[in-house]
Amino acid sequence: MDKYLNEGIIGNKSMLVTFSEKGELLRLSYPNRDNRQYFRYFHTGVKINDSCLINLHEDINNQYLQYYDTNTNILNTEITNTYFNLKILQTDFVTIKEDILVKKYTFINENNIDLDVKFLIHSELLSDQNNFVSGMKIDTGMVQYAHDFSVATFSKSTKLLNHQINDSRSTIGSGVIGGKDYIGMSKDSSISYDIGVIKPEEKKELIICIAIDENKKTMQLFEDEIERIRKIDFNKEYLDTKSYWRKYVKTHNGLNLKEPENSYEEKIQDIYIRTILLFPLLMNEKTGGIIAAPEVDENLTQCGRYAYCWPRDAVFITKALDILNMKSETENFYNIFCKITQSKNGMWEQRFYTDGKLAPSWGYQIDETASVVYGIYAHYEYVKNEEFLKSNLHMCEKAIDFLKRYVRDVIDKTGNFHVSYDLWEMHEGIHLYSLVAIFGAFESMLKIYKALGKNVSDFENNRLKDEKINKNINEITQLQVEIKKYIEENMYDEERKTYLRNLEDNRIDISLLGAVYPFRVFSPKEKRVLNTVENINLRLRTYTGGYQRFEYDHYRGGAPWPIANLWMTLYYLENGEKKKAKESFDFVLKTAGKHSLLGEQIDNNTLKPNWVIGLGWSHAMFIIVLEKMMNIGTMLIVAHRLSTIQHADNIIVLSNGKIVEQGNHHELLQKHGRYYQLYTLQYHREQMKSARA
Repeated sequence: MDKYLNEGIIGNKSMLVTFSEKGELLRLSYPNRDNRQYFRYFHTGVKINDSCLINLHEDINNQYLQYYDTNTNILNTEITNTYFNLKILQTDFVTIKEDILVKKYTFINENNIDLDVKFLIHSELLSDQNNFVSGMKIDTGMVQYAHDFSVATFSKSTKLLNHQINDSRSTIGSGVIGGKDYIGMSKDSSISYDIGVIKPEEKKELIICIAIDENKKTMQLFEDEIERIRKIDFNKEYLDTKSYWRKYVKTHNGLNLKEPENSYEEKIQDIYIRTILLFPLLMNEKTGGIIAAPEVDENLTQCGRYAYCWPRDAVFITKALDILNMKSETENFYNIFCKITQSKNGMWEQRFYTDGKLAPSWGYQIDETASVVYGIYAHYEYVKNEEFLKSNLHMCEKAIDFLKRYVRDVIDKTGNFHVSYDLWEMHEGIHLYSLVAIFGAFESMLKIYKALGKNVSDFENNRLKDEKINKNINEITQLQVEIKKYIEENMYDEERKTYLRNLEDNRIDISLLGAVYPFRVFSPKEKRVLNTVENINLRLRTYTGGYQRFEYDHYRGGAPWPIANLWMTLYYLENGEKKKAKESFDFVLKTAGKHSLLGEQIDNNTLKPNWVIGLGWSHAMFIIVLEKMMNIGTMLIVAHRLSTIQHADNIIVLSNGKIVEQGNHHELLQKHGRYYQLYTLQYHREQMKSARA
């Protein structure tokens, strides 16, 4: 199974868990979102009448239905085995007050005969200690352990039937558990429980808990902890968890979306709510670090992990957090995480663990540093808190000093700096997006000085003098002029009529739109920008309506990216092209994952996410777009009084959830169709009402 294609994501402030669309536990992270990952696999099965084995997540006779409890991070997977007519409802949630994964199984016999049921679990741990992992049987389950951690998988009340430590993979496939501890050490172990005979239409329940100790307790103390956990009322924990998340959604409904009235609005709302529920699962509450996505490839077979914090990704996410009334989370990122991760020279490296430690990388990206400065002022625009700017002024100035040196090196061609990777981390060079990001950082720095005004030299024992500030302002302003001049003279192809992604690569790139949004170096209506957008549509738009990142993108077949479509949406909104904006936006709506989670890429054939589901950057761009659409009145207006939408650019007529007509008011009247009938009917009713009055 492809571990990147998780469909379900749950967790609390410390634990993050992902699942397949069939309910298989894929990954569990604790105590941070990125470290450590504990399970290589966690397989479950049911043995019927001591003969036939049903693999819960792969059996050919199984039918699956998966859904969240409404407005929560509680995941349900219904597994119906059509051969035995046995239904298993698997409910997974992480308790809010305790760091415990609860897996509740309800067995329902829909057959007309008795079924004797046994439940099996086979798990293998991840460890960087080779095979120095083993297990220990306890009354209600198993403790698997290495030197620096222990994982307990146990039931609340059901005694263990059988167990096998070491080399159980070869036996459990047939439903056999050895019933002994083999000599040696192994990452895999198996356990089983006797559910008993389930009569027709009868239900039985099994609650499995997973708890982790990070080398803080002796085994005896950990066993005591397990016994304490077993006494918890998990029905109450379930209700408390449900209540917590539903309240969380209400608290963070920053855009005040109302109840949807049609399927189009429902899809927007579903992604919106899932975004609200996803973001806290990506964040380290203590440091403010935010991972890109809940995905890890331990063997580096694909891309080498997404569960790191890229400052650039995090900045886009913080903009969305502000929109969703998560401003304290935004400030944790800047006030804590960015301060502990900034290098002495003022820059931020490519990526980090959420605890602030440097993560493996393959170079540096200048836009990471520029984005942080931009993000700090962007947050200030939401909160208008001078103290926030003051507390981060020194950090911003260090970053700006680094960026000034980089720009001067580019312009003067001194060769003192190694060329940066682009934002896609694919190519080294001097990139247009990198330069406009720096321009945006410079602009943000000027705005920070302006916002602080005289106060800027009045704190920290008058550390900053006006002359120093004025010198910095003059340098920044001059460099902005030089950046624009450099781009115009070196990074526009007159023959192809487009801006270039970098000096040595003339491919069209969606990130060229960064010059319009978010960094506003150019107006969306400038001729060169319009030419570039025309080329983007010609060369990057696929037959499905999705946009690629850049020409000849071979990464996973060059599939469209939701980010690219949302970027195009933002451009069209900036340019006042509402119809085109909606077309680009609608592609994202129709390609969202099963639970309205957005991926990194979309398969052009299936129109489903084919890579990294639950990408924070995609969800952030969705929220940013949604806010802008609402602010400029582009959101769909649902109306039963047709007089309220006569001046709309595009009117969609729905009947039984299907689009039957589309166009502006005059176009639809000329068709003499459904809209004409409704409008004529309402017009006559209103005339009669007026006459009575």
